[in-house]
Amino acid sequence: MHLGGKLEVVSRVPLETVSDLLTVYTPGVAQVCQTIADDATKAYTYTHIWNTVAIVTNGTAVLGLGDIGPVAGMPVMEGKGVILRRMVDISPVPILIDSRDPDVIVEVVSHIAPTFGAVQLEDIAAPECFRIEAELSRRLDRVVFHDDQHGTAIVVTAALMTALDRLERDLSDLKVVVNGAGAAGIAITRMLQGAGARNVILCDRAGALYEGRSEHMNAAKEEIAATTNPANEAGALSDVLRGAHVFVGVSAPDLVTPEMVAGMAPQPVVYALANPVPEIDKRLALAAGAAFATDGRTLNNALAFPGVFRGCLDARAKAITPEMKLAASRAIARQTPSSDLVPNFMDREMHRHVAAAVQQAAIEAGAARTRVPDPGTFERHHTPNEMLAGGRANGDVIEQ
Repeated sequence: MHLGGKLEVVSRVPLETVSDLLTVYTPGVAQVCQTIADDATKAYTYTHIWNTVAIVTNGTAVLGLGDIGPVAGMPVMEGKGVILRRMVDISPVPILIDSRDPDVIVEVVSHIAPTFGAVQLEDIAAPECFRIEAELSRRLDRVVFHDDQHGTAIVVTAALMTALDRLERDLSDLKVVVNGAGAAGIAITRMLQGAGARNVILCDRAGALYEGRSEHMNAAKEEIAATTNPANEAGALSDVLRGAHVFVGVSAPDLVTPEMVAGMAPQPVVYALANPVPEIDKRLALAAGAAFATDGRTLNNALAFPGVFRGCLDARAKAITPEMKLAASRAIARQTPSSDLVPNFMDREMHRHVAAAVQQAAIEAGAARTRVPDPGTFERHHTPNEMLAGGRANGDVIEQ
């Protein structure tokens, strides 16, 4: 499957005759170019920018492999591209940047951003990823989405919504412990707070983060410590996990024992997502009393990012807001069968619902440039044969 790569660029229009040539290239293209020169927003009608996403990496934090460099990370970027193409008919373009310098990455992406409708940051190490995403979001007038942060957070939040609904519990009443203070852990913590959690404790290898802690801290940890752990609990993971209702792990293998799960509140929720080996095997967690337990194979961010990008592109969103991410979580939770914690990734209808929810949230948040499309739009403009004329027909532009 990987031989020769997993992606290719194909033409959406015929080139069979001289007439075709004169239309797709010079002189026929001149009028289209002039139209865009007169009104830059017409590029979203007469080019494929509207449906194209850059997948940008420097390969410093690739899956469970770590810092393997951008070229070695290309198969992952292609894999993400296949998912975007097959699930929601987005045209992906992997971009490999051979630099560890956040300023270089920001400059490169800023200069090439006009090519794309949105930018997906992928497998860039923390804490640099926070700075890169924040600066690009400030500079660009389109969505910048670091999937390792927000895709994971959206799926975790969705799965927790499902579990707590079945347990008839309110997130605001619960103690939540998140282990792993990197990109995913911090994003999960922030998103759970946005969903209503009032008592979240984030841990790293030195134990619980709290305001005033000095060891093993950085700017991102200091910022999140100021808004979490209201009781200023200190100590190791095993200490703060006592009495907790929810554990989310995005850290390292085998850090949680059955005894630690047994010491949590009755019927806790345990999401051990370390890759490739979880913090605790879900079977051990369930045997120790967990009401729900799962791992990263089930709570995969591929449940989120296809629909998120489809919705952002359909809205021509200028940015992605917390409301849009929460809308994605709620849509995933609504599509979850009663026998599972999350939907089936292969269900294209699920991705469609996520996209619609994100688009609607973008409009309500004032982040969209297009109106809500009619119900048949998804099938129509996501079918290649319907787009041979080059136009986009998924809604009227309401803001430029």
